[in-house]
Amino acid sequence: MIKGHSLGTTLAAALALAAPARAQEFDYYVLALSWSPSWCSSQAARGDAPEQCAPDRDLGFSLHGLWPQYADGGWPENCRTDARDPARGVTAAMADIMGSAGLAWYQWKKHGRCAGLSAPDYFDLSRRAYGAISLPAFPPGRRSATEVEQALLDANPDFRPDDMIVTCADGQVREARICLTPELEPRACGPDVIRDACRSAEPLDMPPIP
Repeated sequence: MIKGHSLGTTLAAALALAAPARAQEFDYYVLALSWSPSWCSSQAARGDAPEQCAPDRDLGFSLHGLWPQYADGGWPENCRTDARDPARGVTAAMADIMGSAGLAWYQWKKHGRCAGLSAPDYFDLSRRAYGAISLPAFPPGRRSATEVEQALLDANPDFRPDDMIVTCADGQVREARICLTPELEPRACGPDVIRDACRSAEPLDMPPIP
């Protein structure tokens, strides 16, 4: 009986962990900003030509997403919510800063459903978070992740070094990830976010905006 009870308890715990989180069970947001030319160069190497990468888009740091995050590490995703999925016009309206309606839809499905907001309110909050960040100009050239982060800190003096990271991959600057309270105030990033920071001290490629 004890053995069976233990097995049942273990199974129940496993099922609880597997169940999707409920909306609004999170501590802070990560505002993820992709250096669009880096992403586009990786897509071009695969022979892809996404809408985001059209020559007339002129995107530098674009909005990848606004991600609910746990302070102790990890994040909810694909949450249960009573909020309706966005109409096509709502996701299409985000393409100017996200690159495509498809990305906006994917971000809602994976992250937005966890925010405890309606789809229009989630995208409005995402746009306000993006618009609140001053994005410095980055002339063509190579620079380290530290240089990119410092330029962002200089342009946003309310932020401290622990409030953001820069990521890299394949010798390129990829993203800036900025940590915000649910009210969109600066706050320190959790340890798992910090672990994703680029550790390279070498200059990295930062492809120019087309």
